[in-house]
Amino acid sequence: MKFTNASTIFLSLAVASQQATAFAPTTKFSSIQRPTTTTTHAPRFSSSQLYSRLTPEQQTEEDDEIERLKSMAQKLRAEAAALEAERAEEISKAAEDAFRKFDKNDDGEITFEELKAGLEKSLKMELPEKRVMKLMQDFDTSGDGKLQPEEFVGVEKFRNRLEQLIREEKQQAREAKLAAEKEAEAARLIEARMNILNDGEPTTKDKIISVLPYLFPLLDSLQFGRFLVAENPENPFVVVLALLFTLYKSIPFSGFLSFLALNILSGNPGINRLVRFNMQQAIFLDIALFFPGLIGAVFALAATGAGVQFPSAFTEISSDLIFGTLLLTIGYACVSSLLGVTPNKIPGISQAVEDRMPTVDMFDDEGRFIPRQMREKKDDEDDKKKDD
Repeated sequence: MKFTNASTIFLSLAVASQQATAFAPTTKFSSIQRPTTTTTHAPRFSSSQLYSRLTPEQQTEEDDEIERLKSMAQKLRAEAAALEAERAEEISKAAEDAFRKFDKNDDGEITFEELKAGLEKSLKMELPEKRVMKLMQDFDTSGDGKLQPEEFVGVEKFRNRLEQLIREEKQQAREAKLAAEKEAEAARLIEARMNILNDGEPTTKDKIISVLPYLFPLLDSLQFGRFLVAENPENPFVVVLALLFTLYKSIPFSGFLSFLALNILSGNPGINRLVRFNMQQAIFLDIALFFPGLIGAVFALAATGAGVQFPSAFTEISSDLIFGTLLLTIGYACVSSLLGVTPNKIPGISQAVEDRMPTVDMFDDEGRFIPRQMREKKDDEDDKKKDD
């Protein structure tokens, strides 16, 4: 009996084994006539008892059939093993032939160049060096950069590995494309937000406008600079301040209106950041002037209640000191702003202003401002999702 492949032999082997089992003494004698009585207590016989009831000729015949089937099964196993050995020998011979074809200089080793040239000739396609190098790394178990005969697996396995590499590269390309699209979308959103929030370099016009908010704390500080103003009535700077102060006080609720205007305008993201920063810092400086006046009023009240009177020189010096400090602060802020540099070095005030300045992440994708509480809540939710 001749079979063309191992799978056919294994199938025949299984059938023969089943037939051998079917002819075994334990299951064979279904043809024996059992008593057809209606009684519920019919006699029962074990398989050995049934087998012993056969005639010697029948027993011999059944034994011969079982031995024949066992012999057939053993023959099928031998043929299957022979076919497997033959197939392995053919594969080995094909690998040896392919190795000799790849090994152009017959040195017993296949270099990267020989592998690339051999595969391109066998597969009739041009291969990128990156893929061939990956093949070399996968099958070069010795790590010497060359393939020895025992490391050479044949053209078919190289082909299968190349197809796998192509699938992996396509998957990586798809993932890279998706990542690039996400990055482009993120960049687009950031650019859109930046267009909403004017954080660019200030123009000359912006630099000049940015110093005007400091007139607000300057005019309110003249209450502390009254002694210096009175001592220098002909000073041009004093004259200009006096005119501005007169105009400022001629407007009802001028202080409140100035505070309100600066506060509203500083929240406009379309205005350059330097201008918005100085608006907020001017408000903070004006608020800071409230505390020296409050402290002076408390000391004066306490001194009056205690019957103590502060010397006029003390009041004048303290007022001049406060006014001079404010003039230096405003001078620093104006010079820095005219140079295009944010004046954020005022102790205790500049940092508070920085914390209030809006940034790109404070706006959603549609350009709407997100309050701090909602941003913090959203950040917490995002952190929980990452943890999960």
